[in-house]
Amino acid sequence: MTTMDWLWLLLLTPLVTGGVVWRLKTSLCAWASLAGATLMLIAGLAVVCLVAGGSPLSGWDGMIYVDVLGAFNLGLVVFVGFTAAVYSVGHMATELADGAVSVRQYHQFYSLLHLFFFSMIAVSVVNSIGLMWVGIELTTVVTALLVGLYNRETALEAAWKYLIMGSVGLSFALLGIIFIYLSGSFVFGDNPQALHWTVLVQMAKWLNPQWMLAGFVFVLIGLGTKAGVAPLHFWLPDAYSQSPAPVSAVLSGALLNTVLYGILRIYVVANSVLPGQIGQYLIFFGIFSIAVSVPFLLVQRDLKRLLAFSSVEHIGVILLGVGIGGPLGIFGALLHMFNHSLVKSLLFMAAGNIQQKYHTRQIERISGALASMPVTGKVFLLAILALAGSPPFSLFVSEITIMMAGFKTGHIGVTVLFLLLMALIFAGMVYYASRMVFGAAPAGMPVREVDAWSTAALFLPLAIIVVFGVYVPSAFSEVLHKIAVVLQGGY
Repeated sequence: MTTMDWLWLLLLTPLVTGGVVWRLKTSLCAWASLAGATLMLIAGLAVVCLVAGGSPLSGWDGMIYVDVLGAFNLGLVVFVGFTAAVYSVGHMATELADGAVSVRQYHQFYSLLHLFFFSMIAVSVVNSIGLMWVGIELTTVVTALLVGLYNRETALEAAWKYLIMGSVGLSFALLGIIFIYLSGSFVFGDNPQALHWTVLVQMAKWLNPQWMLAGFVFVLIGLGTKAGVAPLHFWLPDAYSQSPAPVSAVLSGALLNTVLYGILRIYVVANSVLPGQIGQYLIFFGIFSIAVSVPFLLVQRDLKRLLAFSSVEHIGVILLGVGIGGPLGIFGALLHMFNHSLVKSLLFMAAGNIQQKYHTRQIERISGALASMPVTGKVFLLAILALAGSPPFSLFVSEITIMMAGFKTGHIGVTVLFLLLMALIFAGMVYYASRMVFGAAPAGMPVREVDAWSTAALFLPLAIIVVFGVYVPSAFSEVLHKIAVVLQGGY
């Protein structure tokens, strides 16, 4: 099969799966979802390997374009999607058995989950930044339906807030894309490829810098709203806390990266037009997002909201790394995207197991997880330590890389502030984790895992997190270096 054949298989698989699971018997729904996610993973990794080891994929009159940056995001989407599908087999079966969801909601979950996968894959493979915006808009609609799946008042409120905030943000982003078009209107005229990313990069030196700056700022604010960048992040804790655990895992592990991918595509063009200026905006919003998350992390009482505010922090870390720039800063930011995607999806799945076991998300009512859930408790503790930036886990490596880049490029004040904020976050995360995992379990609580499938799904991302903390494979590092070249204007 050619690379294009694999790509069409990748696009069609979640669409077909989403339609099939809606009509299947309930007893077969999860297995069809798992089969579709497995095929999606195989096709996605095939595209990633072929693009990373060869040249960018272009087709459909230039409308489709996948380079190493797009392949990188594709890989994260299909991997997180696969682990979420494995986890959902057990988690949603327990929800159905407990009456938390109806049979209709059960089918709706699986159908929307695969449509969610499709929308993120589509964003990663289109060349036009206009079509990319359409794909991100599709994720907003699908996500809102998934957030409100439980049909409770709090879930519907969170879904409505997400829909309103996401739509307002995307309106700003659309206006930014119009400004970007205007920056080259005198060059492109009525050329239908005027919004193709490849064309914009090639013609960057002829684009109007004032329109480009306005366009980038609007895109950063608009898509930043969807990515959870402070101060427009307030939808995120509500949406994450009210979603089913597999949805929370995909939201944090795949969707945030997909929206960041959109920002990075625009960043490449804007930075080519205005070298040395665009990074300052990313540094400001990055360090601001980290700072805003600190007080909420230190006084948090809800487990899933704790993890949600941590996403705001880590999105800030990624923006900071890209803003600092240089090969080292961008390499660290990309490595952090990868690490955060795996760690956070793992944590939301582990938190889902804990919530089903204890029937609560309130941190003060959870204790003795190590005693009552020996496997999930251990994984949760390791993942929290990884998320807090403790060595020898992979997030420690990427954060240290960004710090080194900050000192190397002369961003001394920002880097010192970054260190201080990360120390506070580390203390808060470890404190709350110790309260939940240590101590005695509630009286009468049986010692067992919730489900074998939802427990087994934790091991694959955990293994990668541990391995990448002590050794980053050379082939993977080479891919990140290639992406760093793209983000610095290489084509």
